[in-house]
Amino acid sequence: MTRKEHSKALRADTQVHYNCAQSVLIPFAGDVGVSEEQANALTLNFGAGMGCGSMCGAISGAFVAMGGLGMPQEKRVQLLREFRQANGDVNCAQLLKAAAERGEERKCHCDRMVAWCMDWLSRESGLE
Repeated sequence: MTRKEHSKALRADTQVHYNCAQSVLIPFAGDVGVSEEQANALTLNFGAGMGCGSMCGAISGAFVAMGGLGMPQEKRVQLLREFRQANGDVNCAQLLKAAAERGEERKCHCDRMVAWCMDWLSRESGLE
């Protein structure tokens, strides 16, 4: 299973709710030197924009993975710029508001944000 497939499987699991940050970091757990259980715990509180509608959890999960992968901080700026260009904002509350205005269901929207970050992180890390 690829990392992207792993992420999709986490998001599709109806037995456990994996937040967006967990769904991005867990597939990279071995690459960053932690177990999946540790990756799950590390990103537990990043869901729903850190619980207050702030930074998108998918971005937060990508940031944790980027640090563990030793990616330079300049990539953080690149990720934020490209994410904002593609999705209109980086904050969970604003992203969800725009999705609701388009009639997009929350889960579909969040799955799309996770997939976007997984694609970006896979490409930029060279771990496709």
